[in-house]
Amino acid sequence: MRTISGIVAAHGPFDPLEGMRMLDRLAHRGPDGQGSHALDHAWLGHRRLAVVDPEGGAQPLCDPAGKYWLVGDGEIYNHERLRTELEDRGHVFRTRADQESALHLIEADGTAALSRLWGVFAFAGAELGGGFFAARDTMGLAPLYWVRHDDTVIFASELKAFDPNRRPDVEPFPPGHVWTPENGLTPFRVLADTTSSAVPGGSDDEPSEEVLATIRDTLIKAVERLLAADVPVGALLSGGLDSSLVTAIAARHAHRAGRRFPTFAVGSAGSGDLEAAREVAEALDTDHHERVYTDDELVDWVPEVIRVLESFDPSLVHSSVPNLLVSKLAARSVKVVLIGEGADELFAGYGYYSEIDSDTELHEELLSTIQGLHIGGLQRVDRVAGATGLEPRTPFLDLDVVELALSLPARWKLSGDRAEKWLLRKAFEGWLP
Repeated sequence: MRTISGIVAAHGPFDPLEGMRMLDRLAHRGPDGQGSHALDHAWLGHRRLAVVDPEGGAQPLCDPAGKYWLVGDGEIYNHERLRTELEDRGHVFRTRADQESALHLIEADGTAALSRLWGVFAFAGAELGGGFFAARDTMGLAPLYWVRHDDTVIFASELKAFDPNRRPDVEPFPPGHVWTPENGLTPFRVLADTTSSAVPGGSDDEPSEEVLATIRDTLIKAVERLLAADVPVGALLSGGLDSSLVTAIAARHAHRAGRRFPTFAVGSAGSGDLEAAREVAEALDTDHHERVYTDDELVDWVPEVIRVLESFDPSLVHSSVPNLLVSKLAARSVKVVLIGEGADELFAGYGYYSEIDSDTELHEELLSTIQGLHIGGLQRVDRVAGATGLEPRTPFLDLDVVELALSLPARWKLSGDRAEKWLLRKAFEGWLP
């Protein structure tokens, strides 16, 4: 869900030449420019893919006095409301960049205000007086890694950014946390457990129409919120339920504006996925693009996928090869793509969930899977998009959608003799062929 960019930051003694080498290794994440700023106690660097305020949003960002500095990867969806509030409090903005709202908010209210940011982000900020912080969004949608060595702490968007001698000690930065030299690592908003009966309405086995409408409206609002951009937006359409629902919502929105929504699909000749995507695209009247690949092509792309992913995990590599090909196809036409990631984890779409017959056990398994997405499926989403110059946006992982889905009784997600994700299917009856 966001503006793919690359950040590098350090607190403590640090060689700026090491920082520039690290930025060079992140060039694929930010083809539209780079910038850096050195302070006595910190160093900040940034590679940029311009999606919001392409002309004026270069980073590092700073306040008019040049006291507070920030680099970020991501997008703040409530930035306009925060900007209005901060301007009323006397803050002067220098750009239209969404992340400048984060800079001024933290300048005004400290890192405790991170919980007010709605969106996807990995930030590092510093001030002339010696302050420093680094933070990552609640879902871990924006990647961030760090390594602590003697008196220096170094942060970057990808493992490959770090100098080879440091890589064995690099760790993922935990989602929903902030680090400062004074307080160390502290949570500001983590994805916590919720009561699985928090949403009323419906019997033990069936949700009410009111609940179904809430599910539908929440996802629609998330998709429409993520369609906002100063560059072309499309969707990766696999032909499955998740990407098809996202596409259906986006296509309706585009048709109201008199446009056809771009969709992109890949597959082998005669594959069911390619045919399903074609059927959905035809029914929704999208501007559909597809690429047919051979088995030999898939094998040839594996080494590149492993390099991009920074992982040898077989399941990640297997799913990432076609994902890389469809992303390359989409990158010819758009700069932002909507994808269906997260629906399986929220609505029990994987086959092994059907073996669980306890609603408590299912709820705990879903929560655990969602909390681990940042080192699994989201790593694939981020790395592949970053390698192709795309920004991926994931409506199912919008916090409104996530918190609603986790609040639903898990017994409604038990499949039994019903189709997987039947709750989601029921909420959107009539939307798809």
